[in-house]
Amino acid sequence: MIVYGKQVIMYLLEHHREKIQEIYLSKDIEPKLFSMIARNNQVILRLDNKKAQSLAKGGNHQGFLAKIIPPAQTPLKDIKKFDKLLVLCGITDVGNIGAIFRSAYCLGVDGIILGVSESISYEGVLRSSVGAMLDIPFCISKNILDIINELKNEDFFCYGADMRGENIQEVNVKSKWALFLGNEGDGLNRKILSKLDKIVSVKIKSGFNSLNVSVAAGILINRMS
Repeated sequence: MIVYGKQVIMYLLEHHREKIQEIYLSKDIEPKLFSMIARNNQVILRLDNKKAQSLAKGGNHQGFLAKIIPPAQTPLKDIKKFDKLLVLCGITDVGNIGAIFRSAYCLGVDGIILGVSESISYEGVLRSSVGAMLDIPFCISKNILDIINELKNEDFFCYGADMRGENIQEVNVKSKWALFLGNEGDGLNRKILSKLDKIVSVKIKSGFNSLNVSVAAGILINRMS
C-alpha cells in the first residue's frame, strides 16, 4: 500500500516505523532530515518525479512516499469491549472519514465502526487522517441495524446525529455510548433513527442549516466526552 505526503510520512516515521517497508524520495532533502528518515536502516529509494506521480496517482506527494503494511481491522467482538464508539453510516468520502478518524483519536473515542456497502480507499483515509487511522481500532460492517442490536446487548446507549435532534449541550450523556453519523446527503435513514435511544444535534446559531459531517462529529464527540 502506497501513502504519500510529507506530514503523513513524518508521522509514520515517528509513531509507526515498523509498518514502513520502503520510503521513496523524489527530491533532495536536508541532510538532518535524511538521517532521521534513514535511522534503523530504513530502506530509501530515489524516484524521478514521473514515477512518484504515478505511485501517488497524481496526488500532491511533496516528494515523500512510502510503501507500508496496510491497516488491519479489529474484530467487532473486541470493538464492543470499548466504552466510546463512532458508527459511520454510509459515509464514503475518504476526506470526511479521515478527518473523523483524526478527531476521534484526538478526543478520546475508543473505536470506529464503518458501515459501508462498498470498499473504501485505506490510502485516502490514512492520508486524510494524517496517520490517525493506524492509532484507533476500526472494523467494517455492512448491516447497521444488526450493529445497533449488538451494541445494545452490550449495554451501549445509542445516539444518532440529526439536525432535528435534541441539543447535545442539554443531554446527560451516558458513560458507555455509541454515536451514529449519517452521510451529508441523506443523514441517518428512518430505520436506523427509529432504533436508536436518543437523537442529538449541534444547534446552529446562524441561518445556515448544516455542518460538514466531520466538523459535526468533532463537536459532538467533544461535548459527549
